[in-house]
Amino acid sequence: MVKSIGFVINPIAGMGGRVGLKGTDGVVAQARRLGAKPLAQKRAAEMLAELARQLSARTHAPQLRWLTCAGAMGEAELLAAGFLSRDIVVTHHPPDEPSAADTRSAVESFLARGVDLVLFCGGDGTARDICEVVGTGVAILGIPSGVKMYSGVFGSNPARTAEILLAFLDERLTTAAVDVLDLDESQYRADTWQVRLYHSALTPFEPTYSQSAKALIEAAGDDEVKEAIAESLYEQFAQQRNLLVLLGPGSSVKSVAQRWDLDKTLLGIDAIADGKLVGSDLNETEILELLARFENRALVLSPIGAQGFVLGRGNLQLSPEVIRAIGCDNIIVIATPAKLLRTPVLRFDTGDRLLDEELTGQGYLKVLTGYHRRRLVKTVI
Repeated sequence: MVKSIGFVINPIAGMGGRVGLKGTDGVVAQARRLGAKPLAQKRAAEMLAELARQLSARTHAPQLRWLTCAGAMGEAELLAAGFLSRDIVVTHHPPDEPSAADTRSAVESFLARGVDLVLFCGGDGTARDICEVVGTGVAILGIPSGVKMYSGVFGSNPARTAEILLAFLDERLTTAAVDVLDLDESQYRADTWQVRLYHSALTPFEPTYSQSAKALIEAAGDDEVKEAIAESLYEQFAQQRNLLVLLGPGSSVKSVAQRWDLDKTLLGIDAIADGKLVGSDLNETEILELLARFENRALVLSPIGAQGFVLGRGNLQLSPEVIRAIGCDNIIVIATPAKLLRTPVLRFDTGDRLLDEELTGQGYLKVLTGYHRRRLVKTVI
């Protein structure tokens, strides 16, 4: 039996992350001026390569018919992954500079021809565009490639997305209704976090490999716990000379800066040295320049609630090159017990498979949860 998959790539998804723009909506030209490179095709290629590998290993593989867009929005990556042109139907021809309207038009063309699932590569904005067309009539599945991905329609990384798709095609997975969320990028760049629920979508759901919609987790006494974590780190860092401390996004990490009486951005990457703020809302290049000046380095991060992502969501400035320069052993993960209650595993999706494996280590990571208090938390890729 032939399975039809609609496949679309948002070519600009995630471009703004490395250069510190916290998204690409409305700022593509600025991102390119800052040296941003496309990421979505690479992420899609990883997923398709894993899918092709697993299909080739089977004696009886499902027969696939791909409905897609010409060029960089789908067709090129399918051909590069080894899928045959006879199994690929181009239903939409986008211009050289495609827009959200092209995504919607492509999905409309998929539906007109009949699809079992819409597979896309992008972020929350792309998911919203697709949901506006499909509603809950057809299942959708996302290859994560945005800066911020709070919706529940994404696989945890490209390889896991391929496994979810195969399980769906084999009818080993049923669909579940999940939330499609999105963050206001203009407010995000102004250091204000505003996430809204836009749609409900059907997706093949496997709890190990699918990411959950982001949850806000606060509990009575959380502020006191954050202060205790900050005090513990303050004492630890005071013992090291020539130390550069990079602070990731989030209120938990902002509490660390407040212990120094410094005003950290809520959603950016900031840097402290010798008790002074030496960098604010840094991009990848600026971080690398700072790292070259300091012998000792530390990076403080807090996972996204419920999803568990430590790297790969909302902090793309921390590229594989940056993480290797810092050193995996110099990453400190912090979280309150209330957050960990709803965040049973920690995830890493840097875009570099070998680095992700190194970060997950032996399957557990020590998380600072209070004043000199640590807890082992399971890690997965």
